[in-house]
Amino acid sequence: MSHLTQQQLGELRGVLEAEKQLIEERLANNEHYGLAGSERDETGELSTIDNHPADVATETFERAKDIALLEQEDLHLARITAALDAMDNGTYGICQASGQPIPYERLQALPESLYAVEFAPRQELSSNRPVEEEFLSPPFGRSSLDEHEYNGFDGEDAWQIVESWGNSDSPAYSENRDVDSYDSVGIEAGEHDGYVEAIESFLATDITGSHVSVVRNKEYYNYLDNDEGDHELELM
Repeated sequence: MSHLTQQQLGELRGVLEAEKQLIEERLANNEHYGLAGSERDETGELSTIDNHPADVATETFERAKDIALLEQEDLHLARITAALDAMDNGTYGICQASGQPIPYERLQALPESLYAVEFAPRQELSSNRPVEEEFLSPPFGRSSLDEHEYNGFDGEDAWQIVESWGNSDSPAYSENRDVDSYDSVGIEAGEHDGYVEAIESFLATDITGSHVSVVRNKEYYNYLDNDEGDHELELM
């Protein structure tokens, strides 16, 4: 038997019935968040694929949002209906999991509740994560081998090549602290491409290794300007 008085049950029934009516009217007035019509009707086009793909993307986002809102309303309505049914059969106010009375204060705050706080379903967030995250963290996952002193082509190198064609980052979002142009925004933008030490880019030998020559490129002159090399190289 319920521990609630008839006055308390009457007050809670009034709250539930008013909320149920409000949800039903809201769903009817907005045609179930616009889901009663087709997406083509919303865009005003004969086809959802037209000359304005951004418009279609916006409508797709709005449709997904409306579906989520509708699902939330349906769930709330189902809980209210279940609470009203429990009132009719005399089980309202009794926890369906433990059989213990639900405090009146909890029912005032959440009149559609059929469970005590400690037995409420989904009260804890799940810590289960997709197994793929084991390989996606840290960024570039297991294919980023810089920390293993790997000198070959890895995941980070692949991303740098893609990133060189541009992304949505501005200099303010760059991990580089001395960015003065969009050319320096990318990860390790100042890193040498194809060699480790600057000298490797301008010293060359023939196939036998016996004849050494110097390619006077940009790195060569930077090397000398920074007093990193021997100026006698200029005589070669």
